[in-house]
Amino acid sequence: MILPRVSILLAALVTLVVSGPPSAAIYQRSVPQGWSLHRRADPETFFPLKFSLVQSNLHKLEAYLLEIADPASPNYGRHWSPAKVADTFRPSTATVDAMRTWLAVDNGIGLANIQLSRNGDALHVNVTVAEAERILGAEYNIYRHGETGIERVGCHKGYVLPEHVSKHVDIVWPTVHFERSAVAWRDTSASGRWHAERESGVVKRPITEGELEVSGCDQAVTIACLRDLYHFDYQPLAANRNTIAVAEFGAEFVLPSDLTMFFQKYAPARVGQIPTLISIENGTNTPQGDSVEPSLDFDLVMGLLNATQEVLQYAVGTTQDNQEPIDELLGALDASFCALEGVSGEGLIDCGDKPLPNVISISYHFSPDYNDPNITPVISRQCAEIGKLSLTGITFVASSGDSGVSYGGGLGGCLVNGTLVDGNPNGSFVGQFPASCPYVTAVGATSVVPGNSVNDPEEATTAFPSGGGFSNVFAQPRFQRTQISNYLAKFAPDYAPDIFNRSGRAYPDVAANGFPIVIADGGEFGLAGGTSASAPIFASVVASINDARIAAGKGTVGWINPALYSRAFAHAYNDVTNGSNPGCQTSGFLTAPGWDPVTGLGTPNFPLLLAAFLALP
Repeated sequence: MILPRVSILLAALVTLVVSGPPSAAIYQRSVPQGWSLHRRADPETFFPLKFSLVQSNLHKLEAYLLEIADPASPNYGRHWSPAKVADTFRPSTATVDAMRTWLAVDNGIGLANIQLSRNGDALHVNVTVAEAERILGAEYNIYRHGETGIERVGCHKGYVLPEHVSKHVDIVWPTVHFERSAVAWRDTSASGRWHAERESGVVKRPITEGELEVSGCDQAVTIACLRDLYHFDYQPLAANRNTIAVAEFGAEFVLPSDLTMFFQKYAPARVGQIPTLISIENGTNTPQGDSVEPSLDFDLVMGLLNATQEVLQYAVGTTQDNQEPIDELLGALDASFCALEGVSGEGLIDCGDKPLPNVISISYHFSPDYNDPNITPVISRQCAEIGKLSLTGITFVASSGDSGVSYGGGLGGCLVNGTLVDGNPNGSFVGQFPASCPYVTAVGATSVVPGNSVNDPEEATTAFPSGGGFSNVFAQPRFQRTQISNYLAKFAPDYAPDIFNRSGRAYPDVAANGFPIVIADGGEFGLAGGTSASAPIFASVVASINDARIAAGKGTVGWINPALYSRAFAHAYNDVTNGSNPGCQTSGFLTAPGWDPVTGLGTPNFPLLLAAFLALP
């Protein structure tokens, strides 16, 4: 959201899946930018090899979700227990047996060195480098990151899986993905693809209290402005049974003194309160670096919600080797991506032991959304885990991005001849994950038009291009098709067919104000913004809807996208019809009546949205 970046990685990461022997699958890639081949790995060194297994029934995930999330379903709201989710999707006995036979019988690995993960989704194999090379037909090297000096083991020349084995395996670690999570959380070099990147938005600008007093909501968006814009002033009835969480990645924490300063002016009943810390993978409350990001999140969520509503902070710490930050968050909730019991240094330690919130706000992105054999399996698996958690009744809300139709922040990445290139070149559009996951509610950004008031329609923010478009990886859900078809037929720009994927999952789903938001940070008030403001605003709306449903004896709303697109909700938004989201040397998309790829269905009209959800079982 707020801090600008010099670059976001993006220049040429070339990845290939090539043809091999008739009975084998071969996976290759070039050495990623920013990394160099340093030396051959010591063949006698032991390291943990991990095979993420193909899960059972995953092809039925969307159908399972629609059964409980489609307002027309007789089973609406009947969320699953975590145990039922785990049992339904656990890899089959046939998959586990086939893998053990291949490793033990065909490759001579002792059964004691082959262990199943705690939730059955992966096999961990303790082998030497030489054994791994023999098993995978690979050549393992040590790679060094030029800027940080970090070293990782991997095999960029590729690895081979027999056909009868590859059908049981999603991903093998570490292989061609060795650079994942290897650079700093908010790395500003071109090397950091696999990390959590906060939306870049607009840099904070200080503003005096005197200026605040005379500024309208077009110049400084306060909690009162947001309440007026969305008619959002809700008094909770079941706060002790309701939960909302905000995810922060890395050692970024809001300062209690800043919260006090903000609450004294805008939410007096909150003075003295701080978010409840849930530490994940050694996340602590010791601030490092800029605190603007979490200030934005918690000023908004805690300021908008009544003081009786507890707000959780999922503080996701420094990543483990070869582990993505989103994996750490998801693993803490459902035990996916986990290490073996009692084994450190590989996989995750905080596994399935954190409280499940009713709604979670994520103002970060983790990966580009485009077809790449090394990226697509990773984000597909992560999206599936989000979907599985949604079965339990969690709503995932995420920012749609601050770079329009390009990937990342600031300079933006676009596809040129199938390669992701930084610098906002003339190329095809690239989405970003997790906003592009259909099981996430993606939120775009709006602003009050200069000179207008909260009683006038908002526009797509012009302070930065709000992220939105069409996924290159995930298919368009059936419940979206009416609105998306209308947009494509009547309002879509006349771009060449290869510029964007018209059949992909379309996002954002909704929007909320994203600039200029008043926050307290570093002992002063300032204006900041980004879709990372829009996401926590909309998450607060969802949390209030959950409260009302719980008080009425109903369940949480969980995966809300099918309901949001249904006919019964068509009246529950403030339509946004002014603005665009440029990128890749184009004007991007234009806003339009109804859904559009800039502001989604529109901003929330809280009383109407609440009534529509209360009308559901």
